[in-house]
Amino acid sequence: MSLFELIRVALDALRVNMLRSVLTMLGIVIGVSAVIAMVTVGAGARAEVDRQMQALGSNLLMIRSGSRWFGGARTAAGSSAESLSVDDTRALKAGIPEIVAAASTNRGSAQVVVGNLNWSTTVYGIDGDYLMARNWEIAQGREFEPSEIRNGAKVALLGNTVVNELFGAGSVVGQAIRIKNVPFTVVGALKAKGQSSGPWDQDDTILVPFKTAEGRVIGKSRSRTGAVRAIYVSVGEARAMDDVQQEIAEILRQRHRIGPDQQDSFSIRNMTEMVETRAEAKQTFNMLLAAVASVSLVVGGIGIMNIMLVSVTERTREIGLRMAVGAKERDIMLQFLVEAVTLCLAGGLLGIVIALTVTVGIAEIAGWPVLVQWPIIFIAMAFSGAIGVFFGFYPARKAAAKDPIEALRTE
Repeated sequence: MSLFELIRVALDALRVNMLRSVLTMLGIVIGVSAVIAMVTVGAGARAEVDRQMQALGSNLLMIRSGSRWFGGARTAAGSSAESLSVDDTRALKAGIPEIVAAASTNRGSAQVVVGNLNWSTTVYGIDGDYLMARNWEIAQGREFEPSEIRNGAKVALLGNTVVNELFGAGSVVGQAIRIKNVPFTVVGALKAKGQSSGPWDQDDTILVPFKTAEGRVIGKSRSRTGAVRAIYVSVGEARAMDDVQQEIAEILRQRHRIGPDQQDSFSIRNMTEMVETRAEAKQTFNMLLAAVASVSLVVGGIGIMNIMLVSVTERTREIGLRMAVGAKERDIMLQFLVEAVTLCLAGGLLGIVIALTVTVGIAEIAGWPVLVQWPIIFIAMAFSGAIGVFFGFYPARKAAAKDPIEALRTE
């Protein structure tokens, strides 16, 4: 028999017991769909991780001021703006050659008003290195000029979310806004960065010069002028991150006169490591999914072997008739082997359809790109066929080994 005729006979045999065939394929369907979904979702997650790392900034370290005591309770890190200063930022940049940008920042919430519209957002007081440290580009207008930062001018850069909420489409350059009833002129708009590694929207922000924020919007620290809540440090090379982090800690401990047995009044966070930790957690989940998929494929293969053995028993008389009219052992073996492979390939195709559907749904919910891995799909189909050959060989061999006379006597 030709291969085409074998496939036609196999499809006819599977169509006779459609429900049984579908139930038999379930293991293969689950296994293949799990493998493809795992790889595709994983690729999308890795792309999202890369995007988040790019959005955070290039080789970024964030130094936060220490916590403080208030009413007998210790507040969160960064709640005290008194342990770091602008002078610390200058000392770090001057003392560590690997640092390409070091930016002092203060932060506070404020209500922004434009005409009859208003929006509550986060206002950052920044210096000249902030955009470079955060790898943040300008979509409209320009950056702050050095004189504006130095003199504390009332100018502002708007994040993409603020632009959409207050202005919509069109240019925002030159527009007037009020932040805590203080008039500001918009000199530019920032490119969208999207969600950060945490649950907040990076684009829901307004940037103003550090001195302006300190004097007009956020306010000064009770202890001294120039105190900052956080310092963003961008390192030139990724392999120098650990060394730079250690040097930062040493310089700050010396400047703050912290003894060997005393706790640091600051914390240093490697933003790249934070994102990579989340990626590792996703990878662990993918490995678990791969284990489930492997078990499903094996169980599916065993199910197919079982059904094929049942089919051989049910069709013993048919086997005897085929042998009686001239079919050779090789023909009988190929017939049942093709049936097993066809069953597995059909399950693989159904698994691919389900996997792509699930992947698109997950990507839409999570906001990840859909990156279909076509080589993995082809490998999954080939693996499905291999399972059909492996688990279908024994039933096919058993069918081919039957005695024609004994087979014809079977009722």
